[in-house]
Amino acid sequence: MNTQLTIGFLPLVDACLPILALEHGFAEDEGISLSLVKDLSWATVLDRLLYGHSDAAHMIAPLAIAATLGRGRPAQPLAAPFVLGLNGNAITLTPTLARRVRGDEKGLGDPVKVGAALREVALERAAAGKPLTFGVVHRYSSHNYMLRYWLASCGIRADKDVDISTVAPPFCAEALELGEVDGICVGEPWNSVAVEKGVGEIVLSTSQIWRRGVEKVLALREPVLEEKRDAVLRLIRALCRAAAHFVDPINWEHNAAILARPEYLDGSPELIRRAIADQILIARGGTMIHYPDFMFQYREAANFPWVSQAEWLYSQMVRWDGLAFDRADADKAARVFRPDIYRAALLGTNEPLPGASSKVEGSIVTPTVVGTQQGNMVLESNAFFDGKVFDPQRIEEYLAQLF
Repeated sequence: MNTQLTIGFLPLVDACLPILALEHGFAEDEGISLSLVKDLSWATVLDRLLYGHSDAAHMIAPLAIAATLGRGRPAQPLAAPFVLGLNGNAITLTPTLARRVRGDEKGLGDPVKVGAALREVALERAAAGKPLTFGVVHRYSSHNYMLRYWLASCGIRADKDVDISTVAPPFCAEALELGEVDGICVGEPWNSVAVEKGVGEIVLSTSQIWRRGVEKVLALREPVLEEKRDAVLRLIRALCRAAAHFVDPINWEHNAAILARPEYLDGSPELIRRAIADQILIARGGTMIHYPDFMFQYREAANFPWVSQAEWLYSQMVRWDGLAFDRADADKAARVFRPDIYRAALLGTNEPLPGASSKVEGSIVTPTVVGTQQGNMVLESNAFFDGKVFDPQRIEEYLAQLF
């Protein structure tokens, strides 16, 4: 008899791996019967997980850490043994604002130049008592941290020069259309929905801010992971098969059609296919551009839960919540990412396994061969746009240079 697992998700393209593991029979091959439950907000996805209505969740990575540390609610330790994808988000502004800050650029803007132009607008608006407002999908989201990181590096003080509010992904285009926000940072297909409606234009991809920024994870409560460890190992193997299937161009059309179904994203197969193929329409009526690695679902052990990624997220939580660095909390945050479970699931398969569980984030600028436990691996650039690096052994020093 198959093991039953329920997974909560939001209607985003990067919910693809659990969906495809179900639809293509990869989970069934591993003896798992998957049940997927769609929600409209990350708060609901988290509630469903914490109250035991789901076994696992497609979740924004910082939220798993926040729940573990008890940010905003009683702490419940979560585990993330698998990364569902890197990046895949964009910053979309109202057309008028986008054209002002992008200038003559026809494609995605340069983060430094766009940031400098946006700073002028932000200071003008703040002085007039009408600050720019950005919508992000959750306070504890990579969208929030990426946006704030970029703004701060460009001299724009979040919560002082600009306001940042929460908007659930399916409502981001409407928030732009109604003038509730001047910009959004959200995953696909919701940037493209705003573009198609003519209410937004894409100015940056978050992969321009951090080339290999961690995005969604498979999250479980620690007791569930221990209780259903064997099933989780089998699920990880199914998700890896789904990831390999997802990135193969021959499957893009079919997978886009699956994801577009009402029970999943309930959206346009064409918009979904664009995201899968790293194709971005900047503005309605404009030219489609190809931005490699806009979404990053499989190569270079993209699904490996690097502990250093969790530690970077913790550093941003400290920074933007106005907290003091706490070694015990840093250790708890690091333990949320579980490379040991990932390794246990894939040891002996054809999947390459890194030899280390942590790395200096932002330190790789050219293709680099790295040591492995099995297989071969070359890591490409994981740079931050401002050239800074994050050494997880020196979090306090890193934070000191940011304030």
